[in-house]
Amino acid sequence: MIELKHLFKSYKVGNAWNRVLNDISATFPTGVSVGILGLNGAGKSTLLRLIGGSEPPDKGSVRKDIRVSWPIGFSGGVHPTLTGRESARFVARIYGEAPHKVERFAEDFTELGPYFDMQTKTYSSGMKARLNFALSMACSFDCYLVDEATAAGDRRFTLRYKEAFRERLKSAYVLMVSHSPGTIRDFCTQGAVLHRGKLEMYDTVQEAMIAYSHYADYGQP
Repeated sequence: MIELKHLFKSYKVGNAWNRVLNDISATFPTGVSVGILGLNGAGKSTLLRLIGGSEPPDKGSVRKDIRVSWPIGFSGGVHPTLTGRESARFVARIYGEAPHKVERFAEDFTELGPYFDMQTKTYSSGMKARLNFALSMACSFDCYLVDEATAAGDRRFTLRYKEAFRERLKSAYVLMVSHSPGTIRDFCTQGAVLHRGKLEMYDTVQEAMIAYSHYADYGQP
């Protein structure tokens, strides 16, 4: 279970503060794949980072009693001075996985060739997305946090990652953020909408899509 209690998050923009998340409380039950819809700038990726623990809330708490991945698609977790191989070993040690297993899987799956032994600061955004996704697939998690940015890459790689991801979901589930209803429909059974700092939970993806379409018509996050 993932439980959010009174989450607040703001960022300074110029001389003012922009509150992205405003007193969010919600429970994501174990075993249920939930898709969170929201317009660009609504705070979807911010919410995912808070759940994954890569960024703290200003106030409130996130409680997890399951093993949760870092946000797939979030390249900030890859240190620019580490090579792809070193990144694989580093992640393996953090999550208690066999380093050689993670390293071998990541090298084979990313197909980065000689770039796998180069510093990730030399990678393109698509190459970083490949590495990030491969490292997450090499580790076992109960819940995968997925940002829509995982679609980065050519068509062949996109098909490969979708196939690998569906295989993982046979024994795990997903918490996904996107502004694409189609992506949510493909992977999730329940939905939510993030709008103006508030998170609204729905029993079905269809209900969430109906609510989201109303906000999308006005184009305001």
